[in-house]
Order: sequence, then C-alpha cells, then structure tokens
Amino acid sequence: SSDLIIGNFIVDFYIACKKIVIEIDGAQHTLDANLFEDFLRDNELNKWGIKVIRYFNADIKTNFNGVCSDILNKLGLTFSDLK
Repeated sequence: SSDLIIGNFIVDFYIACKKIVIEIDGAQHTLDANLFEDFLRDNELNKWGIKVIRYFNADIKTNFNGVCSDILNKLGLTFSDLK
C-alpha cells in the first residue's frame, strides 16, 4: 500500500519537504459524517503545519491533467520543473 501514517492518521500521499498531504477521496467522502471526520482530521494535521489538499476520484478520472496542474501549482512548481 502507498498509504502513510502520520500520528494516528493514514494519508494517501505526503510530501514532507512541502508539508502537504494529498488525499484521493471516493464518493463516500461527500456524506455528512465523513465530511465532518475529514474536517476534524484536516484541522489536526493543520495544527502540525501540514496542509491537506483533496481530490475526488472522479476528478482524477475526468480531468487528470487539471488535477496534476493544480497539485504542481500548490507545490509552487510547473510542468517544466519536472524535467
């Protein structure tokens, strides 16, 4: 599994040098109970100086380049920086 553990939380991806967690969420994350849990979890990670950014599976499937561009933007990078 590519999941990582930070404290008591399992995260999908963590970029330590940028202190950013990237979460890939399924449709279950739109349910009120899950939204609240995600909110609490994100707030706890924020207290540690970690920013959480989230993308839905559907967005990745339908707009992969847009999601990649958004991630790079939030990391302060461009596609040309990947060379």
